[in-house]
Amino acid sequence: MSPLFPALAAASDAPALRFGDRMVSYAELRATAGALAGRLAGHQRVAVWATPSLETAVATVAALLAGVPAVPVNPGSGQRELAHIVGDSAPSLVLAPAGARLPPAFAGTARLDVTTEPPATAPAGPPAEPAPEATALVVYTSGTTGPPKGVLLPRRAVAATLDALGETWGWTGADVVVHALPLFHVHGLVLGVLGPLRHGGTAHHVGRFSPEAVAGALAGGGTVLFGVPTMYHRLAEAAARDAAVAAALAGARLLVSGSAPLPLPDHERILAATGRRVVERYGMTETLMNTSVPAGADAAATGTVGVPLPGVALRLVDESGRVIEGADGETVGEIQVRGPNLFTGYLNRPEATAAAFDGDWFRTGDMATRDAAGRYRIVGRGSTDLIKSGGYRIGAGEIENVLLAHPGVAEAAVTAAPDPDLGERIIAWIVPRDGTSPPSARELTEHVASQLAAHKRPREVRFRAALPRNDMGKILKRELV
Repeated sequence: MSPLFPALAAASDAPALRFGDRMVSYAELRATAGALAGRLAGHQRVAVWATPSLETAVATVAALLAGVPAVPVNPGSGQRELAHIVGDSAPSLVLAPAGARLPPAFAGTARLDVTTEPPATAPAGPPAEPAPEATALVVYTSGTTGPPKGVLLPRRAVAATLDALGETWGWTGADVVVHALPLFHVHGLVLGVLGPLRHGGTAHHVGRFSPEAVAGALAGGGTVLFGVPTMYHRLAEAAARDAAVAAALAGARLLVSGSAPLPLPDHERILAATGRRVVERYGMTETLMNTSVPAGADAAATGTVGVPLPGVALRLVDESGRVIEGADGETVGEIQVRGPNLFTGYLNRPEATAAAFDGDWFRTGDMATRDAAGRYRIVGRGSTDLIKSGGYRIGAGEIENVLLAHPGVAEAAVTAAPDPDLGERIIAWIVPRDGTSPPSARELTEHVASQLAAHKRPREVRFRAALPRNDMGKILKRELV
């Protein structure tokens, strides 16, 4: 297997990483991460205190150069979750920025402060590239159905995903990827940091997200933007009122949204303000990236997550386990995935690993439809977003998009509740744009019924001041239910 970061070998003065006003070149990154890598030899696993900082990026690259699995840890995790992650992954060392306060969960773990200053003496070249199946990262899932599980991501999965995205998006060393994503998930860390380094370009992390910070980075040479739907929602609103934000988005080569479906109203508002379409891709911790809308796709792809990436196979399976052969854009099935992008298992959880697979196909738990062009449209998680009402199988996302198109709705989520007659009844959770004068429940129900089949209308409408979300902006529907 070739090195994960070929551009490090050239050790050029081209910018590799930029965090705010701090920047390191490829030559500096090779020296700094190389020196740190030499201190990691012999460790089984190392934890990385994953603040959105240059130190986190350097620490992760160093671990990968050393061939030591890195465990990115969310600094915002609660004490119980942290104790589980540290106990389960058993790192022998935690890498953190100097001065960072670590929680009690790391009391028994040796600490090594990460410096971004190149050493006085250049380190020797990196060790030989580990085997493709060697674990690169151990990334913990969100733990919505139990304690978080450690996902073992091999080096070949990281390389395969980034190379496939390079082909699909025309991603090259000329690109500067702008984002404000956390670095303890695969979106921000693998795509947003390791991706630019794999392709020889620049990762530009703007720190705390704001439309103005993103616009400034794009106007200052950024070519690609990675974000989540909540960020694009705020960008859509800002672009409508601020010509500088609209111009910056219009000047980007590629706008990419991920981690959750981007509502159609936000697609339309960004297109109207900038003339640019946002492309969506689909992935998860266990699979990295599975599909994407290609760069330059036409309007027909909007609202879909595109087609399978090169080397990745997808299929839809119905409730009885039968493969859905048709592609009518309507039939809903569970996505199953096969390819070089898959993880090798859950750390210390062989039974969970076995249950996650149907033969060599990974069961994603995500529900989708497939159209005649082979594009997939995610309708939600099977556990929370597939509603069985009156004999129909209904995707919550379709109803949410219609509700979000109502001028009085700022945010919307759709869930289900048991119903003695229908099996499940549809419940809409609404954050109104004007809390003093919200639209009525009847108005919203009729709005949905006017655009979708009658059986898809909400039977209940509940108003909230805000919807619960996780670090990536995903709505936590289990907290609503």
